[in-house]
Amino acid sequence: MSASAIPVIVLGGTGYVAGELLRLIAGHPQLQLAGILSDSQPGAAVAASFGHLASAYPDAVFSSIEQIEALVASLPVSAIFSAAPHGASAALIDRLLTVAEAAGTQPRVVDISADFRYSTDAAYAAVYKHAHGAPARLPQFSCAVPEHLAQSPTPHVAHPGCFATAILLASVPLLKLGLVSPQLFVSGVTGSTGSGRKPTDGTHHPQRHSDMYSYNALAHRHTPEVTACALAASGVAADFNFVPHSGPFARGIHVTVQAQLLQPVSQAELLQAFAGFYAHSPFVHVAAQAPRIKDVAGSNYARLSVAANGRSIAVMSVIDNLNKGAAGGAMQWMNRLLGLPETSGLTAPAAGWT
Repeated sequence: MSASAIPVIVLGGTGYVAGELLRLIAGHPQLQLAGILSDSQPGAAVAASFGHLASAYPDAVFSSIEQIEALVASLPVSAIFSAAPHGASAALIDRLLTVAEAAGTQPRVVDISADFRYSTDAAYAAVYKHAHGAPARLPQFSCAVPEHLAQSPTPHVAHPGCFATAILLASVPLLKLGLVSPQLFVSGVTGSTGSGRKPTDGTHHPQRHSDMYSYNALAHRHTPEVTACALAASGVAADFNFVPHSGPFARGIHVTVQAQLLQPVSQAELLQAFAGFYAHSPFVHVAAQAPRIKDVAGSNYARLSVAANGRSIAVMSVIDNLNKGAAGGAMQWMNRLLGLPETSGLTAPAAGWT
């Protein structure tokens, strides 16, 4: 660990989001991996789970929770990313923050699970059907995409889900600028990595290849989260009607948001409005051309476009679900929490031909 580096701890070590976090940390100029938790594989080589990261972490091994606790207690300042599963992340974060408080250390946490995305334990339980793991910690977390909250009023942040990120980037300008009636219809397609590393009937490649299908239509768990975040960011209580789809690709999300304009506005005027809204957002690009997933896959960038016909508007939004929708957006927040440039470690362009 170099003297100027900020030590990083990753929780939930063997999943896709954790792997993406490790890839981004390896390229960050001021962050350096100090420990990665895996209760199931302590002592195992990180490269055994993430072969593509072997050159970056040739000697790194997964740590036990006891080793992670010792790190948190010994490091005056640290950055903790939690990619632990929903329902497990809150208790784990609470345990580590309790250790930090006893030791007088100051970690900053960005949670990528759903555990701190709601302001009350009742709101969380209504969606996830179980009690929150650390309700007393909820006031210590804010939830927003970085583009919609200039500075976190809390010491820690919860990053919205990947679908939520894409939907919010498209929807919040419509609501905050007063362009549309507050009833929005959303259709989204996500890659298979959004369902996690463990194969299921919906993510197993032979089932998903060359196919596309909807799931949880008008009942997806991200919908209440989107509604709450959109209200916080825009001040408008909107009605979101969301139909998600599984796509036959690994990385990326494509979302189309449709709504009714309050008055006719030309496409040129709408593009100008969106470009102005995101003028100071380095990772959001607005263009007349329809956005494509390959333009953002593997990067922290989002691309938006707008179409209008009379009183109807459609906003297209594409992001990489693992990066901008999870690990990259979380690092964007962590940069802010640590007082680093927001773009640090995140400016690599998309991979293109993924």
